[in-house]
Amino acid sequence: MIILPVTAFYASVLAFLYLYLTALVIVNRRRNQVGVGDGGNELLQRYIRVHANFAEFVPITLLLLAILEISIKIPWLIHLFGGCLTLGRILHAYGLSHSAGATWQRLIGMLLTLLSLAGLAAANLTLIYWLPFL
Repeated sequence: MIILPVTAFYASVLAFLYLYLTALVIVNRRRNQVGVGDGGNELLQRYIRVHANFAEFVPITLLLLAILEISIKIPWLIHLFGGCLTLGRILHAYGLSHSAGATWQRLIGMLLTLLSLAGLAAANLTLIYWLPFL
């Protein structure tokens, strides 16, 4: 039995997205014969940033999602945060992969990611305060 089924679902979906982003970097490094870094290739540079940005935001957000799922049994709330994070990461990856400039996908993607992160942090902090009274 999985103790955190909702978090497990989103972590798995996001892991597949991470693998896809990793593959984009690998394929483009091989295509451009770049062993380390971006070799001055703008597209490869964007793919590397998409991958890195994902790696910077997803782990802490998933950790907060798991903590919240352990703390409260409100699946719709966990799905709300997990869904926002997943959609945000997909939109951000698409937007940055296709343009170095500002795009609505990058904007909405980062907004959803940051709202998920901030919302989960606030929800967990609120629970720490209110849990003794429940």
